[in-house]
Amino acid sequence: MNFIILDLEWNNAYSKKHKSFINEIIEIGAVMLDSNLNTIDSFSLFVKAQLGKKLHSRVKELTNITNEDINTGTPFSKAMSAFRKWSSKDNCVVLTWGDTDLRVLIENFHYFNGITVIPFLRKYLNLQKYAQAFLNLSSAEQVGLQAAAEMLEINVEEYSLHRALGDSYLTADIFKEIYNPQMMKSYLCVCDENFYRRLLFRARAITDIESPLIDKNEMRCICEKCNRSAERITDWKVVGKSFRAIFFCPHCERKLRFTVKFREFYDRIDVRSSVVPFIEKRPEEVESEQIVFDDSFIQSE
Repeated sequence: MNFIILDLEWNNAYSKKHKSFINEIIEIGAVMLDSNLNTIDSFSLFVKAQLGKKLHSRVKELTNITNEDINTGTPFSKAMSAFRKWSSKDNCVVLTWGDTDLRVLIENFHYFNGITVIPFLRKYLNLQKYAQAFLNLSSAEQVGLQAAAEMLEINVEEYSLHRALGDSYLTADIFKEIYNPQMMKSYLCVCDENFYRRLLFRARAITDIESPLIDKNEMRCICEKCNRSAERITDWKVVGKSFRAIFFCPHCERKLRFTVKFREFYDRIDVRSSVVPFIEKRPEEVESEQIVFDDSFIQSE
């Protein structure tokens, strides 16, 4: 089995065709490892800009890529054909640091080729997700490439950071440090229809209190001081894509502000809540909140 570590650089450009912005790929970099993790090949190519003829200043500063580089590069479709030929192995795994590069690839394939799949992708590993598990980091954190390298005592100054090939080499060296064949199996994805549905699913906050996706038990407020149920004394309001209400704890004789947020992911509903002592708000703050709920959802005492 070979491993292909892929990295992309892109420039945010406006599409007149779609009347929206697109992350146009401007550079492709990749490193190929054999089954013993030896580096056996590399790939580097500038992609010709077809939408954004000029780079944003931040991209220039970060990457040192020039307008001349992207205006004399290889058009996207030809660049992808060259990469596909280079990476054409029946038994290979593509790795990226996080799945953002895959989303950008699909965005570009859709715009330039009219497809929403990545033709060369058969097996995939999100190395960022795997690394966080290996390093015992919370899944809620999204550790950056440089931060992960520093945790593993890899000297990042030896790499051309923020360039596709340089970041690919750094990612490959991180992979070598944390490679565990058995552990890796549970993070390896077969790139079938379900894989793309999951990848392209957009997580969203649930702000309709009547939604059947909401577990109403999660909207009960427990006083953090006495660990007993509090009684809701105001309507629910939507504040910052969360539900919020004021509760009263009869045991502690104090008011509490309870906030709960529901986010829908492809295969789960994420619930986050907080309880803090209630502090009276200024009138202008109250006016900015939207009342979304009245008496049909009163908790039983």
